[in-house]
Amino acid sequence: MHLLNNAVKAARRAGDIINRASMDIGALTVRSKDYNDFVSEVDHAAEAAIIEVLKDAYPDHGFFGEESGRQDADAESVWIIDPLDGTTNFLHGFQQYSVSIALMHKGQIIRAVVYDPSRNDLFTAIRGGGAFLNNKRIRVTNRPKMQDAIIGTGFPFRDFTHLDTYLGMFKDMVKKTAGIRRPGSAALDLAYVAAGWFDGFWEIGLSTWDIAAGSLLVHEAGGLVGDFEGNEGFLESGNIVAANPKVFVQMLQTLAPHLTEELKSRRK
Repeated sequence: MHLLNNAVKAARRAGDIINRASMDIGALTVRSKDYNDFVSEVDHAAEAAIIEVLKDAYPDHGFFGEESGRQDADAESVWIIDPLDGTTNFLHGFQQYSVSIALMHKGQIIRAVVYDPSRNDLFTAIRGGGAFLNNKRIRVTNRPKMQDAIIGTGFPFRDFTHLDTYLGMFKDMVKKTAGIRRPGSAALDLAYVAAGWFDGFWEIGLSTWDIAAGSLLVHEAGGLVGDFEGNEGFLESGNIVAANPKVFVQMLQTLAPHLTEELKSRRK
């Protein structure tokens, strides 16, 4: 449990930094990393706080952070960190963002924390030990039909290479579900699938740190996670589908007609 407890400690420390900064967003220094891709001093401060906590506890572990990149990434155990998933939401005062921390050991995600600092919601998972929200066990929905399902997604916002493909997927999903939602933090979207608040989720071209923790949450909550063909490799490609088992299959069937060769089980 010490691995998870220290990850929770790190996530809460980052959450404190984010919550304090949220009181005066206009005072923050913000720069653009790329088109529609922003980073603030809060992202950097939160990531530094996470790494400080975890490096102090585990000096031999590696780190792979959105802002700081790879540190000792060849280590057997590597922490994958998104200090503020949903930075654009945060900078607009829209309270849908999270801290995401995952531990990968020998290529497998074994611990996960997704923390929503604005609501003080803490999602955690241990491989083989289940998924929890604020220490209460969570499960994916048992809804059998996609036509009755609420599905989360993320719109392309930085790389529009697959925009037309995505719009085709979106059109069919709208027709075949009870509704589509786009809150703006993939880590939280996956946590919502694990908690049964979404029946499923899909997105194109995410980064490893966006989905590492959330994917374990879904898995440990009884859901399925895969790429657009239902295979492993979503951490590398960034193309992900997550849902309860029955909806998962129906989502793959709905997406299949839109898959280009580039989106079939390959790195982005």
